[in-house]
Amino acid sequence: MVEEKARVAGLVAAQEKAIALFDEVEARGLVAPGRGEREVSDAIRDLANGMFGTTKHWHKRIIRSGPNTLLPYRDNPPDRIIGEDDVAFADFGPIFEEYEADFGRTYVFGDDPDKHRLLKDLPRIFDAGRAAFEADGAMTGAQLHQVVEELAAEAGWSIGIWHAGHLVGEFPHETNDGAKAESYITPENTTPLRRTDRAGRRCHWILELHFVDRERGFGGFHEQLLDLG
Repeated sequence: MVEEKARVAGLVAAQEKAIALFDEVEARGLVAPGRGEREVSDAIRDLANGMFGTTKHWHKRIIRSGPNTLLPYRDNPPDRIIGEDDVAFADFGPIFEEYEADFGRTYVFGDDPDKHRLLKDLPRIFDAGRAAFEADGAMTGAQLHQVVEELAAEAGWSIGIWHAGHLVGEFPHETNDGAKAESYITPENTTPLRRTDRAGRRCHWILELHFVDRERGFGGFHEQLLDLG
C-alpha cells in the first residue's frame, strides 16, 4: 500500500510539473506563428531543463502544425514553420524523478471557427471520457475507446490514431506495441482498465485524444492522466 501511494504521488507530481511547464510555454508564447516545429520543440526542452532539470523524455518530443497535425505519432514529417492561421499541437513525455508524464495540448492561431471548435472540443471530450470511465468500475479498453469514438463523431471529428491512450508508469517505460492490446485503450483491449500488471502493481492510464478533420486538413491533440490527478 505504501509503495502504491508513492507511485500515485510520483505520477501525479510528474503531471503537475508538466502542467506547470506548459503553462509557462503559453505564458512565454513559445508556440507561435513564424517559428519552426523543431525550434519550438527545442525551446520547450530547454525550458523544462531550466525549470526542473529534466533531461530525459520517454518518447520523442513532438510539435506539429498545419497538415502535419493529421499524422500519427510514428510518422516523422519534415520540419514546418507554424503559419498565421494555423493549428499546432505539442506531445511531450518528460520524466520527472523517474516517473513518466505524458502531456499534450493544442494551440490555434487566427480566426478559423472550426479550429477553435476543435480547441474547445478536445478538453470537453477528455472530461466526458474520464467521467464515463469513473462511472463504470469494470470498463474495458474497448468500451472506453468506443465512448471516445462516439463523442468525437458527434462533434464532427474522426480519431486520428489507432488507440485512445495507454499505460503509464515508472521509467524506463514498459514496452508497448501493437501486439499488446491490453496496454492500450483500443478496440482490441477487452480487459478491464482497473487491474494490476504482471508485477502486481495497479495499472494507471493516459487518455490520449488525437482528433482530425481530413477534409479541412488539420487535427488536434490532448492527453494527460485518465485515472489520477
